[in-house]
Amino acid sequence: MESIKKLYKIGHGPSSSHTMGPLKAAQEFGSRYPEAASFIVTLYGALAGTGKGHMTDVAILSALQPIAPTTIEWQPDIFLPFHPNGMTFKAFNSEGLELGNDTVFSIGGGDIIHEGEERPPVKEVYSMNTISDILAWTDKTGKSYWEYVDECEDSDVWDYLREVWKVMKESVERGIDAEGVLPGGLGVRRKAVSYYIHATGHTTSLRSRGLLYAYALAVSEENASGGKIVTAPTCGSSGVLPAVLYHLSTSKGFSDKRIFRALATAGLFGSVVKYNASVSGAEVGCQGEVGVACAMAAAAATQLFGGTPAQIEYSAEMGLEHHLGLTCDPVCGLVQIPCIERNAYAAARALDSNLYASFSDGHHSVSFDRIVEVMKQTGHDLPSIYKETAQGGLAIIK
Repeated sequence: MESIKKLYKIGHGPSSSHTMGPLKAAQEFGSRYPEAASFIVTLYGALAGTGKGHMTDVAILSALQPIAPTTIEWQPDIFLPFHPNGMTFKAFNSEGLELGNDTVFSIGGGDIIHEGEERPPVKEVYSMNTISDILAWTDKTGKSYWEYVDECEDSDVWDYLREVWKVMKESVERGIDAEGVLPGGLGVRRKAVSYYIHATGHTTSLRSRGLLYAYALAVSEENASGGKIVTAPTCGSSGVLPAVLYHLSTSKGFSDKRIFRALATAGLFGSVVKYNASVSGAEVGCQGEVGVACAMAAAAATQLFGGTPAQIEYSAEMGLEHHLGLTCDPVCGLVQIPCIERNAYAAARALDSNLYASFSDGHHSVSFDRIVEVMKQTGHDLPSIYKETAQGGLAIIK
């Protein structure tokens, strides 16, 4: 299993698979043909179906247009065999002769694979890739999940997590201050500032829950507007973990060091899902994005509150289990409706999972790893119209 640095990517929204991945692919292709007189890019399947709402064309044009005029063609009804998020790049000289082409797949989390390649070999940082094995290790050694991260990762992981936390906090604070309408044409107004103001007028539990909502909305709205965020595990689910950690750091006074350790634990759980299933909405639906984000945030919260490794595992399991079957059906292909509200609800559900697990001894019937298996199968069984194509569910509401 690879480093958690591959899960936590710092970049601009609104989508890791539809924005970050295509941008990376376009940059690579453009660098190979700096002499090109023109480019044609064809987007397929889910990438084409929701590409405009996810600013896929904006990302690609930002990389290729400075080199040469670029045309983008949309083929939402054509799904290439390897992955729903396919795209073909072609470069031409001044006489219209093709210089070269490349078909690339954006497989989630900002990662890409070129046609004909196998999924890239994972640089094995972790020898264990299931939570069951890692939990057994904690029982044997008396150590916790973050200590397993510390043993397996390079020492610079803590500096990286420091930067991750910095960007997460900044995205919350920018989002809390921002007002206005989000881009895309739906007329969705930013709500984070309103929720924040209303929350401060309440006391105790209502105030706490309102602030949590506000923080999740803040990051999700920043993502929807193309702001700088951290994939946790994706752009579309980037509001959940920062909201929980920011809320707990400000309300409970947890130190940055403890937040870094919580990020390490959350990253471990997210990486297990990414390795054994998927965090791509186009592949398994929103359960792989918001569901996994909820599991990560639940694990982080339970660790911060002193939960045992078994309680942490149980908390994460509930966070994912109760998102099983969640479809990815963004209205107009924008990461706004229902994505933004889902982040707020998932943040609240993460804290509920932590509370529920804290009343238990951590023992339960269905393991986290089993839920990951079920999530993967459920995702494969979902019709394509419910997997980021904007052809079903909420996406077709007029």
